[in-house]
Amino acid sequence: MATIVKNPAGTWKAVIRKQGWPTAAKTFRTKRDAEDWARQTEDAMVRGVYIQRSDSKKFILDQALDRYLREITPTKKAGDSQRRDHTSAKVLRERLGKYALSALNQKIIGQYRDARLAEGRAGNTVRLELALLSHLFTVAIREWEVGLPSNPVLQVSKPKGNVRDRRLQREESPRLLESVRKHSNPMLAWVTELALETAARVEEILSLEMRDVHLERRIMILRDTKNKDTRGVPLTMRAAEIFQEAIAHYPRGDSPLIFPGNPGRDGVRRPYRIHKVWKSALGRASIVGLHFHDLRHEATSRFVEIGLSDSKVRQITGHKSPQMLARYAHLRAEDLVADLDQARGIPTRFEILRPAPDTEQPVTNRKNAKIVPFPVQK
Repeated sequence: MATIVKNPAGTWKAVIRKQGWPTAAKTFRTKRDAEDWARQTEDAMVRGVYIQRSDSKKFILDQALDRYLREITPTKKAGDSQRRDHTSAKVLRERLGKYALSALNQKIIGQYRDARLAEGRAGNTVRLELALLSHLFTVAIREWEVGLPSNPVLQVSKPKGNVRDRRLQREESPRLLESVRKHSNPMLAWVTELALETAARVEEILSLEMRDVHLERRIMILRDTKNKDTRGVPLTMRAAEIFQEAIAHYPRGDSPLIFPGNPGRDGVRRPYRIHKVWKSALGRASIVGLHFHDLRHEATSRFVEIGLSDSKVRQITGHKSPQMLARYAHLRAEDLVADLDQARGIPTRFEILRPAPDTEQPVTNRKNAKIVPFPVQK
């Protein structure tokens, strides 16, 4: 049974103490409001559906973001994931930071989405911001025990992400390699070529240690992957040559990394940083709109073009499901064109991979095609 008492200020306080439930209390202006709330709350406790909402009303998004960045973000993969959290949190804080978590509903979040898109923000940018907000609500409900009935972000439709299909054009490839090879540190060229030869992500390449590369078997083991899985990747002859050159170039006494950066203030060598020098290399090569991650798409496209099955491509690239390779379906369709022509006795000429400028002979047999390497600078 609830206890209703009058405060010295003239308000009425309802207190509910029920076995098996935390003490619930709330203050009202009138006694009737206090009695109504107590009756409804006790009924919810009896039915087992009571949710204590006091924390959610006091807990504003600004405070929740601080706690999320302090406790959750550091557990994510270092690099882009953590930087993206801080970037998204800054915008959410500016637009919605003063709202209590209990006040953020489907309508407010939908208005936020529409306003960001109207400003010209990319759909993928807005989607990532909503993803952070959604995960914050999930953590608040499951781990922080904030009394919320549900995650309101789940009720809001998300903008579609932008699928990048940027590939390295035939006339760009020699300029890119020439530019990265002119950089004072040869690691830039090595990492760039390895991305094209293996379809590995830049973080996966830069975190490689000596124990991860087995030249005698021509494989490398990727342990620090985006999906936190370990996978083995076969090495082309060119990839094996790059590793051999990189390992022989630097002494390994103070770091197990194959591509170590300069020592930090603590004397520890961490992975080589490539982003700034990569942008400079693109500028020297007069290449616009190419991201380093586009090299992964380029390499994956080549694996598809030479006739590797989807299962083999996934084993190399680490894509989780066949659906993730759907963007390469148009390349498979070209295989069907060749099969149709062959069945009808029609000669077909294809240029699968961009040949070097001095080799203009197109590939005529897609099934037995080999990867055409980039021209090596003498």
